[in-house]
Amino acid sequence: MQVTITLINQIHMSDSHRNSYYTKMLIGFSAIIASALVTFYAIFELDKDTDWYFWALVAAFLLCSGIYFSLQAFVHKVKSDFSRRAKQREQQKTFTAD
Repeated sequence: MQVTITLINQIHMSDSHRNSYYTKMLIGFSAIIASALVTFYAIFELDKDTDWYFWALVAAFLLCSGIYFSLQAFVHKVKSDFSRRAKQREQQKTFTAD
């Protein structure tokens, strides 16, 4: 009974981390691309006399948040891999015990 519950929890955790990986990676890459677009907008479309500080802050915020979400996605990928390997080991132990 306990092994079954543990195995079900490991399968659910693996899917949860995998979903978090894809979501956070998508958000991270989108924020990094948006940062580049805002930077290009500020360089090529704004007049030289206007205040560019606002756009610099927006670009910096997007870049930092993109890096943050990408690193979080990396952590979830590692957790997903660890949980998948633990599941495989548990199945191997169960298979050899039978």
